[in-house]
Amino acid sequence: MALISPSRRLRRTPFSDGVEAAGVKAYTIYNRMLLPTMFESVEADYRHLKDHVQVWDVAVERQVELRGPDAGRLMQMLTPRDLRRMLPGQCYYVPIVDETGGMLNDPVAVKLAEDRWWISIADSDLLLWVKGIANGYRLDVLVDEPDISPLAVQGPKADDLMARVFGDRVRDIRFFRFDMFQFEGRDLAIARSGYSKQGGFEIYVDGTELGMPLWERLFATGEDLNVRAGCPNAIERIEGGLLSYGNDMTDDNTPHECGLGRFCDTQTAIGCIGRDALLRVAKEGPVQQIRPIEIAGAPTPSIDRAWPLMAGKTRVGQVTSAAWSPDFNTNVAIGMVRMTHWDPGTVLEVIAPDGARRATVCEAFWL
Repeated sequence: MALISPSRRLRRTPFSDGVEAAGVKAYTIYNRMLLPTMFESVEADYRHLKDHVQVWDVAVERQVELRGPDAGRLMQMLTPRDLRRMLPGQCYYVPIVDETGGMLNDPVAVKLAEDRWWISIADSDLLLWVKGIANGYRLDVLVDEPDISPLAVQGPKADDLMARVFGDRVRDIRFFRFDMFQFEGRDLAIARSGYSKQGGFEIYVDGTELGMPLWERLFATGEDLNVRAGCPNAIERIEGGLLSYGNDMTDDNTPHECGLGRFCDTQTAIGCIGRDALLRVAKEGPVQQIRPIEIAGAPTPSIDRAWPLMAGKTRVGQVTSAAWSPDFNTNVAIGMVRMTHWDPGTVLEVIAPDGARRATVCEAFWL
């Protein structure tokens, strides 16, 4: 296994010291930062996440901040989701599209005020696109990356741990809402959200100096809750149908192909740059779409490139994420499948690195 050479282009996070002390075993690179991918093992981390509570360094979820009189207008230009009824204190999952309707990112938009937004991005250079739109349309808005580093607390015991640190009021936060809480004299936005289906919170840590004090407080307070360092877990996210930008979708795909059509209000989201293209897609319908897929046989190998999905000698799609699920005793997968073969129960063949396997299109994701 080759090592990653350190450089200033590869940024550490405010929590890196804690992650290393917790025994991280693997990283990936995400927005030019280190994102942990394994501590004990993927399977052991999965079991612990479902049973207890974990603290995740997700500072890689960088924020694109929009601030100024045209912040709301710019935000609507970026997404086909209608934001007119969104209030400060709410978070929306928003597909971000280009002029062709292609997916550029699938972030969470955080509305701090009418004239101030954060876009909590997946792995892509969205900041450059947003700056270009703002300057090209001469909008009265400042676009920047603030010094905000999210820290996630995920798992069935997340509410108990967070209440010990921030007080019982944190339990009242509704899903995809946020409120402000103090830690060491600093106001922090805390949202009920996160990249798992186990429930939990994301703390938007303002400034690097609070990183390790907050990390250490959570671990000291939650020792009897069996708190551990964790990270987004491949098995759990595939079971829950949580998509990974750059893996399951790229700018070649529209939101409708990604199963995100419900977030496209193309009739009412006036001003969205990709609106005309998406109106055509909505009228004609996608020719391929993401589907849950069950793969037969022993646990699949790691997937680092798309695996072809075949109907006889015809390629009808590809598998983009796959993992063995201990709870469902099968290989769970996410794939892009042509409309001719995407009906539940359709049996195909996937060409994995260790050979061809039976692949069955499923009715719904497992969680």
